Amino acid sequence: MIKQYLLAPGPTPIPNEVALAMAETMIHHRTPQFNKIFFEVRDGLQEVFGTKNDVIVLASSGTGAMEAAVTNLFSPGEKVLVVNGGKFGERWLEIGKAFGLDPIDLKVEWGKPVAVEAIEQKFKEHRDIQAILVQASETSTTTWHPIEKIAKLTRNGPLLIVDGVTAVGVKKVPMDEWGVDAFVTGSQKAMMLPPGLGFVALSERAWARTAKAKLPRFYFNLNLERKNQQKGSGAFTPAVSLIFGLRASLQLMRKEGLDNVYARHERMARATRAAATALGMKLLAPESPSPAATGIWTPPGMNADHLLDFFRDKMLITFAEGQDQLRGKAIRIAHVGYMGAFDVVTAIAALEMGLRKFGAEVKFGQGVAAAEEVLMETLR
Repeated sequence: MIKQYLLAPGPTPIPNEVALAMAETMIHHRTPQFNKIFFEVRDGLQEVFGTKNDVIVLASSGTGAMEAAVTNLFSPGEKVLVVNGGKFGERWLEIGKAFGLDPIDLKVEWGKPVAVEAIEQKFKEHRDIQAILVQASETSTTTWHPIEKIAKLTRNGPLLIVDGVTAVGVKKVPMDEWGVDAFVTGSQKAMMLPPGLGFVALSERAWARTAKAKLPRFYFNLNLERKNQQKGSGAFTPAVSLIFGLRASLQLMRKEGLDNVYARHERMARATRAAATALGMKLLAPESPSPAATGIWTPPGMNADHLLDFFRDKMLITFAEGQDQLRGKAIRIAHVGYMGAFDVVTAIAALEMGLRKFGAEVKFGQGVAAAEEVLMETLR
């Protein structure tokens, strides 16, 4: 069998230690044995999120965690500001509308970070805004939004609700220090797990707000989950095997050291951007790129989807496509979770070969050399 490479921003590769942990013998979730594992997981999640508060574990995708944040914090008709700068900004908007909120759509050009001044202006125009919903890392455009600066606007005002699906575990995002009120993520990104777990962390003032929120909720009742998870399990049947794997992934992150985890992601991202630039390609998010994935415009006249099909079917390398208005025009190369320097080298070597295959004048090794110059930093 020829080796396959998964270099898309979720699902991401899984370490052997995590895969083996998930293969452990099943145990019942209402036992002291499971409670012990779950308490270890809770402690590790608090460290990654940078919070002293509970991080709630849900059997869901990251979108389930986003929905839980909305349904537990708001009442019908309440006004929220949505930063809509990509596919997942649109998702905040769709969730808000689905549950009868009154979302204000702050449109941001795809590939650009939201301007803090634009948020400030919306707050002045709409004094009754209850919260702002935003991505830290907008995965669809590979853009990083200025969450720390936004938090300074919301500290004594509207709640700050952040989708951290490709941010938590990728870059330091100290929730308590910055003043984020709700942070959500999923298991299949930096947590190095299969899809299936969602995580929600709330601030003290967000927890206080859950007592007043009137949107319907049952399975995603965070107060009910908090009460049960503080005892070492959950209100409903948890994804036991995934939690086994989560303990292993958190142990790996702790062993590497979180600062080293963040530095590794930042270094791989810089290497990928340097390589793309050396090949004469334009970055999708040059102003404020995410360290989780790099978006690259394909050369004029080259269909990105055909290029991606070639990578996947002939080279057995999976990158991610551009979404919606970016379809056929851009590709996204991930460097999130269980990835290292030579995954970047592989990605760029494949990119050079694919570009040559589809008619671009590419000098083999030019992009790889630029990436290696950055990656060598750890060896000097």
